[in-house]
Amino acid sequence: ASSSIGRAADSKSAGWGFDSLLACHSRLTNGVAGNWWGASSAPWKGFDMSEAASNKLDSMKWLLVVALLGAGIFGNSYFSDESLLYRVIAILVIAGIALSISVTTERGAAAWAMIKGARTEIRKVIWPTRQETTQTTVIVMVFVVVCGLFFWALDSFLGWVASLLLG
Repeated sequence: ASSSIGRAADSKSAGWGFDSLLACHSRLTNGVAGNWWGASSAPWKGFDMSEAASNKLDSMKWLLVVALLGAGIFGNSYFSDESLLYRVIAILVIAGIALSISVTTERGAAAWAMIKGARTEIRKVIWPTRQETTQTTVIVMVFVVVCGLFFWALDSFLGWVASLLLG
């Protein structure tokens, strides 16, 4: 027995946003029941022309991003006689333009949201104090020395036993 969505609720997800783990459940794609790989048996149902145009526009944006980065790499080698400062500034400007274009795509916006979420999570981290860091480092160094001495003694003993047996 399982819940209506095929997953028991837990404290973090409460069953939201998870596909069914049961093979007998169909997958929903744009509100239309589909087969196991997500394709609808009636592809014209639930199809949105703006979504297709958005995907094509995103593809064109990614092509422009790749072209800009390629032009930056080519320009850097072509203008190798120019000052390094000017070339670095040009590369940074081109990379900034490419980044600003890529963020306007669906995947770029999702990546940017993930980066912002990661920054938020990093701010929540409670970093160790200087004293805790020093104590932990000393403990690790002592443990490494003790293990090194143990393995040196074990190796010496086994070498001594081998020399006794082999003569």
